[in-house]
Amino acid sequence: MTRSIVWLKRCLRVHDHAPLREAARRGPTLALYVYEPDVLNAVEHDPSHLVFINQCLLEVRDQLRASGSDLLIRHGTMPETLEKLHGQLRFDALWSHEETGLAATFERDKRVRRWSDHTGVRWTELPQHGVVRPLKSRDGWADRWRARMQEIPLEAPTRIEPYPDDVVSSVHRGEILKPTELGLPESEKTGAQVGGESCAAALLDSFLHVRGENYQKDMSTPVEGWDSCSRLSAHFAYGSISIRTAHHAALTRATELKGDPTAKSWRASIASFQKRLRWHCHFMQKLEDEPEIEFRNFSRAFDGLREEDLSRWTEEDHAQFIAWQNGLTGYPLVDACMRCLKRTGWINFRMRSMLVSFAAYHLWLHWRPVAEHLAQQFLDFEPGIHYSQCQMQSGMTGINAVRIYSPSKQVIDQDPTGLFIRRWVPELRDVPDEHLPNPELMPALTQRMANCGIGADYPAPIVDHAIAYREARAKIHEARSKPEAREEAARVYEKHGSRRRPSRSRSKR
Repeated sequence: MTRSIVWLKRCLRVHDHAPLREAARRGPTLALYVYEPDVLNAVEHDPSHLVFINQCLLEVRDQLRASGSDLLIRHGTMPETLEKLHGQLRFDALWSHEETGLAATFERDKRVRRWSDHTGVRWTELPQHGVVRPLKSRDGWADRWRARMQEIPLEAPTRIEPYPDDVVSSVHRGEILKPTELGLPESEKTGAQVGGESCAAALLDSFLHVRGENYQKDMSTPVEGWDSCSRLSAHFAYGSISIRTAHHAALTRATELKGDPTAKSWRASIASFQKRLRWHCHFMQKLEDEPEIEFRNFSRAFDGLREEDLSRWTEEDHAQFIAWQNGLTGYPLVDACMRCLKRTGWINFRMRSMLVSFAAYHLWLHWRPVAEHLAQQFLDFEPGIHYSQCQMQSGMTGINAVRIYSPSKQVIDQDPTGLFIRRWVPELRDVPDEHLPNPELMPALTQRMANCGIGADYPAPIVDHAIAYREARAKIHEARSKPEAREEAARVYEKHGSRRRPSRSRSKR
């Protein structure tokens, strides 16, 4: 009988968990979660992430205990933690999912691999979603994604053989630790989502049957999108539900709706959701294939286009960065989104794109500091998606369209009555709808009547949109027109570009 440890990383669930199932098939099994200083101290980490993780761990522990197993909690570095546990439990096998994470976790995994090879403990890593390791070419990736998603999600083990009492009785299970117990401040995100597999399952069900009918239409607005979006992103990020589980649930729902003449909006929304499940893995694959994009531009032709070193920023750069971070730019929708993030950890995708675009083009800030700050704000921080998107919205891929959002137009398009803005920027509560896109243009009398003096109660715009837009377009156009930029664009597409060719099997039919 093989004694196994299942190492939980960003896979905090028991359903559709291949490492847990495989370990349980072979003999006594315990699960392990480690609070790692390198992860907790990473610049991207925020106490809200830990709160969500702990909520997931509480549920995982209860489910494991109900099946006869248990969850070990440790605080320390890997592989030192494994070495100590191995001395106590003499386990034969270590199981985990593959992880596409930060450089710190990548280096950690290499150290664990060396420990495994040295001790003879067999470490098996299994795929968790559609990210393929290793991938020689993007050609055919979509077919491989579909093949993985078509596999039936695994049921949770109903019975897991425990370790012998004489082996495990003296081993401390460990406690789930609050941020303050790990030297971190309390989370400021008092409106953040709750973690756990049951919460994820409830969200998926309500999205597919109640909330998601107008998802395709509403996803762009921060008002309707708040409920119409699936809200599963944090659960995907920490693995309290699998992409495959969501994919199969969506397929089942699409089958139910097929042929219903009253369900046109539902069918369009479910189809859009299914595309975004593949999109999720498509962007994670970029970091898996080229880990350097956590730190370096996709296109090397754009190196030096913006100043990354904060010590070389001007006073104006620093002041504008701080204003952007704190929602004090003088652009109402930008500020509302930032303040919403600081409290809840979530906004919809279009608003995220607008935040990065504003920092990159209006303020001409390097994507890396911007990405670090947003990683702390996003409860659903997923490294592969995050760094790919921050670079793409900053124009650093060389293969994607340059999108410079007009914050004023976004108000007109996405929050015309100011419902979202007034919630998060109370200074503008009494400003008439027609002045919300550009409150700085309010006449003095209107400002007094609205109790909102521009420059006193609410800041004037920190940059002029028309000037910033014109200058940014000129800089990006010049950079992209150079021969080396075109060469780099070809390289980036070859390595990372989305392939839309039909699969061979379908093309033969």
